[in-house]
Amino acid sequence: MRNVSKDARAFGIRNKMTLKSALQDVKETTLAAVSGLLGKLAYLASLRRVQGRYQHWGMELVHGSESAERALKTAHAEIVAGVLRTPLESLVEDLEESSRSCGVAARPYIEGMRERFDDLLPGERPDSPAATHLSSVLLALSRLEKHRGRATRSIS
Repeated sequence: MRNVSKDARAFGIRNKMTLKSALQDVKETTLAAVSGLLGKLAYLASLRRVQGRYQHWGMELVHGSESAERALKTAHAEIVAGVLRTPLESLVEDLEESSRSCGVAARPYIEGMRERFDDLLPGERPDSPAATHLSSVLLALSRLEKHRGRATRSIS
């Protein structure tokens, strides 16, 4: 029996590609390129299509539509959980980072997220505790952003 890797090296063939699961691929490649938690959440929401299904041609090409769907939905749920665990002060900073990377001001960015609220939820009912919490977080960010210009900062 021939040693395939020895034969491949003899012909100068080197394959350093590592096989990743669909979920690893989403996290380590796709989402790694998106700034901020809110940016990741908005991005995943933008992949939602009819009946809440996700569509990402690259993921589907590499991993198949069912694996891509499962991975995107799982990653989406993890990002929502991450947003819900993050202190509001950190989310204000995240909003600035996420909106800046898209070239949009923070206020229209967060308002756009609120308008697409149903897509921000990876399958939860709109009246679920996670949905209610996320709605409250987005409302708080919106209000903070709306009143940001009026606030005075302490110099001390």
